[in-house]
Amino acid sequence: MEKQENHLDRERFCCWICVDPLKDPVTTGCGHSYCKSCINTHWDKEEERGSYSCPQCRQTFTPRPVLEKNTMLAVSLEELKKTGLQAAPADHCSAGPGDVACDVCTGRKRKALKSCLNCLDSYCEKHLQCHLQSPPLKKHKLVEPSEKLQENICSHHDKVMKRFCRTDQQCICYLCAVGEHKDHDTVSAAAERTERQRELGLRRQTIQQRVQDTEKDVKLLQQEEEAVNVSADKAVEDSEEIFTLMIRLLEKRSSDVEQQIRSQQETEVSRVRELQERLEQEITELKRKDHELKQLSDTEDHNQLLHNYPSLSPLSGSTHSSSFRIRPLRDFEDVTAAVSQVRGRLQDILSETEILHIVSQVDVLLRPETRADFLKYSQEITLDPNTVFRYLLLSEGNRKVTCMREVQSYSNHPDRFICTAQVLSRESLTGRCYWEVELGGEGKGGVEVAVAYKNISRAGDSDECAFGFKDKSWSLGCDGNSYEFYSNSIETPVSGPESSRVGVYLDHSAGVLSFYSVSDTMTLLHRVQTTFTQPLYAGVRVYSYESTAEFCKLK
Repeated sequence: MEKQENHLDRERFCCWICVDPLKDPVTTGCGHSYCKSCINTHWDKEEERGSYSCPQCRQTFTPRPVLEKNTMLAVSLEELKKTGLQAAPADHCSAGPGDVACDVCTGRKRKALKSCLNCLDSYCEKHLQCHLQSPPLKKHKLVEPSEKLQENICSHHDKVMKRFCRTDQQCICYLCAVGEHKDHDTVSAAAERTERQRELGLRRQTIQQRVQDTEKDVKLLQQEEEAVNVSADKAVEDSEEIFTLMIRLLEKRSSDVEQQIRSQQETEVSRVRELQERLEQEITELKRKDHELKQLSDTEDHNQLLHNYPSLSPLSGSTHSSSFRIRPLRDFEDVTAAVSQVRGRLQDILSETEILHIVSQVDVLLRPETRADFLKYSQEITLDPNTVFRYLLLSEGNRKVTCMREVQSYSNHPDRFICTAQVLSRESLTGRCYWEVELGGEGKGGVEVAVAYKNISRAGDSDECAFGFKDKSWSLGCDGNSYEFYSNSIETPVSGPESSRVGVYLDHSAGVLSFYSVSDTMTLLHRVQTTFTQPLYAGVRVYSYESTAEFCKLK
């Protein structure tokens, strides 16, 4: 209880400006008391204005009052000092570097809690109380602490600038508005702020939309990065498998050739050895006969030689090497030449395919940006009469379709759409393609620009056949000034500028399908990232009478 009383005494006898016990207390005409030096310092700052205000209640005095010492308060302070009145403890909210300091505090400045746009001063928590409690001050505009309050003062008239000159695009005070800016377009600063805030709101919407579009692009790039990695990994895996099979085939063929050579080698060696054995036997027999003849020739008995001579057996046919020719050792050189020829042909085949050149031409990440970029991939589209719905009229060389009220005379065909007002192109689409569709007729609405697989249903209810209702087609609906994207029976609202021409960009291998609003610039309406498993066909659905869709000639 005693501590509370001391606190109340300290609060009661402290200067509102320096927050310390009053020193040489003086009282203003409005009844508030301050240290003499504090109030004089405060009024010195207001000298140029010619009027002097009370820091607490903001009552003004003209001329500058003569301050008289508050004797009663001074005596009370002396008595309280004897009982232990101490200066206010150090405030943990003292202003530091980077903080906005209270303009009322003297000596030790505390951090400002609010700034007043009317008083053009900043206040700490204690000095702010007057604005929160005094009825006249409650109407003042309090904002977050700012060091730029003096920028709100007119440098010519020293008045708060509450007007804005639209002619000169600058803030002015009311004296400027009736003076040098008298004939200018001036409004209140609040009104101009409202207009600028509206413009800022629109710019923020544009930025936020660009952020969303860019985030979509980032997501698509992430998906494309993943698709590139998956595609490259699969290509490496497939190439390794193919080359492995080729190596195995070569190894098998090498083994077959080796086996065949060894087999032929064995046959030829067997033949040579057989002949060699026959020749060796013949040599043995000839040597035996030669020995007999020598013995007979060496017989000294004439009668014995003549008697035995007729009994000599005749010589058999000779298999001497002179009776046949040994070919030069080139039997298997032709095989080596044949293998070399195969190697040469294989080198030619690998060179002609230019695999490395094809790899270097892979370009899946770069997308066109300007219309000129897109036109590099322009694809001429003509519509297939065999697919057109009977209430659609084809014209302009089968490039334009119009929704009619009368049945058109088309012959029966299994490719014709029976229940939905749509038609497909003759051309199948793979790789990179771009085309544009011009929308016409009343309101330019009731048209869907689409792509689809050829095996999309042609008969049955609309859920089976209509573009965007199954996973075999993708469609952008254009109905006046609004768009919707349809895929797999899911409708997605699409925002974008109204245009009578829609551009479609397809990168089949990358799985990218994009729709654009085409005018002076190209604005992306919607982009799809998926995997296309079949060639695509361009298509349109026209279901509003007299509405038209024409595939444009871009070349």
